[in-house]
Amino acid sequence: MRQIKFLVFLLVLLAGNAFPMFSQILVEAESFDQKGGWVVDQQFMDEMGSPFLLAHGLGVKVEKAVTTVSLKKAGKYRVWVRTKDWVAPFKATGAPGKFQLVINGTALPEVFGTKYAEWTWQDGGIVDIENGSVRLELQDLTGFEGRCDAVLLCDKLEFQPTNDWKELTLFRRKLLGTSKTRNSGYYDLVVVGGGIPGITSSLMAARKGLKVALIQDRPVVGGNNSSETRVWLNGAINVEPYPKLGNIVKELEQEKRGHYGDENKGELYEDNRKLALLANERNIDMYLNCRANEVIVKKKKISAVVAENILTGERNLISGALFVDCTGDGVIGYLAGADYEMSDSIMGKCNLWNISLTGNDTTFPKCPWALDLTTKAFPGRDSIPGSYGIKGEKALGGWYWESGFFRDPFKYNEWVRDWNFRAMYGAWDALKNVDHAYPKHKLDWSAYISGKRESRRLLGDLILNDQHLLSSTVFDDGLMATGWDMDVHIPHKDFKNYYPEDPFISYDLHTKYKIPFLLPYRILYSRNIDNLFMAGRDVSVTHQALGSVRVMRTGGLMGEVVGIAAYLCKKHNASPRDIYTIYLSDLKDEIINKLP
Repeated sequence: MRQIKFLVFLLVLLAGNAFPMFSQILVEAESFDQKGGWVVDQQFMDEMGSPFLLAHGLGVKVEKAVTTVSLKKAGKYRVWVRTKDWVAPFKATGAPGKFQLVINGTALPEVFGTKYAEWTWQDGGIVDIENGSVRLELQDLTGFEGRCDAVLLCDKLEFQPTNDWKELTLFRRKLLGTSKTRNSGYYDLVVVGGGIPGITSSLMAARKGLKVALIQDRPVVGGNNSSETRVWLNGAINVEPYPKLGNIVKELEQEKRGHYGDENKGELYEDNRKLALLANERNIDMYLNCRANEVIVKKKKISAVVAENILTGERNLISGALFVDCTGDGVIGYLAGADYEMSDSIMGKCNLWNISLTGNDTTFPKCPWALDLTTKAFPGRDSIPGSYGIKGEKALGGWYWESGFFRDPFKYNEWVRDWNFRAMYGAWDALKNVDHAYPKHKLDWSAYISGKRESRRLLGDLILNDQHLLSSTVFDDGLMATGWDMDVHIPHKDFKNYYPEDPFISYDLHTKYKIPFLLPYRILYSRNIDNLFMAGRDVSVTHQALGSVRVMRTGGLMGEVVGIAAYLCKKHNASPRDIYTIYLSDLKDEIINKLP
């Protein structure tokens, strides 16, 4: 009887075993020892499962990425590479993201990034590998956005890895040993998102004595106001009757600005200074390169988030009393089941870019897979202006090079970013190879991390709308001053007919109202998750009102108020809602009388 039970158990185990017992080595591309010119791209991992390496060379081959792995068993291995042909979703000609995998000095015959419109394991064939140290190299062939998620070596030659997202997640964690989470402690306030609102929330709360965790999925902070995205700060600070609100935002202000063209340099955004401000606060623990992608909820309260390291896959369980969603996309609220809204037509996202003068004659490859702009007008071509009449090279790649207006910002997240790439490459191809313009210029820089304007908006006890702004509604909890028109971006009428479903040039539609307007505290906390704040562009507003509150100084003010409110929550053992219903006078007193 005992033998029968064992055989039944063994058969069940084998039938349902997703991780067969043979030799497999999974190497995540983002974990390569030397990344060369490849960059780590994490912004789509919620949709496709993982960070990946991107060959973002602007048409110039990037330096190879290199790593070594230890192989205990020699023999024949089938090689799989998870990748995609990034222009295939557009049914475009060619496969610009080509690369090769080199194993111990020998390039596999298979060229990767050439076959699939979705993230898929591409078969690299069979190799004979000796045991010991094995050197892997990713060799970019084009400089045009090749992408590699992972490499799998398997000695069961007929084995094929899964492409199912959920199964693949379990497969990764099993092979990488990251199935368990590491308990990283308990905090008074857990801040998710390291943009301007996340920084100000963290600094204010820490300076009020709270123990703070700041989770940021990049190596830098600042969000859109970082060297990676390069958007300058706008909005009002230090406005009566709360002139001390904005002092922390003021600490983050960059000394110089460069708005357009190659004057918009990365060093202007002072990433290291922002990091130092946070690092110098003893009450803040920073979790850089960590993406919060799981939330634990108990009785309408978040008890913890799980933050996955984008380089190692290590998972940190970060517990807390209060949480603030500064992700911009409302990720934590969404995962927690918070009420939210998202419009069918939204403001798009940008990948800013610019060109620079080299002093030498330059060429650029033709890009038949890019948007065909050979006969089309666009800002920067001839005398066609961009925003505010800017012409010439500074009109190229500005904030109005924007797309995704009619696309779900999550389902089409990578798609929209790549559409922006195709617009950039199509424009530069037309200028260089059709107009023969800018003979001594090159593509100098392009953001591969997108600058977003709108997605989910988490709902609070009050939803601010455009009529509130236009009628100058006075709220008893009005605290944070606006300093920006209702600036809602829409497709530009002069260019939208080129690609009517996916226009790539925008227009800023400004609606005036009396400024400053004091935004109510009630837009800063969730109406159905009892310990969740939000600050930034995912607060409780309508699409139209978002046009005013989305700018980063205003988001920074929200963060400062959240930091103070979190302090009062701890002091009074209160909820974010209680700060309005019971302790609003205390909140105002803190802002007026107790801020430095």
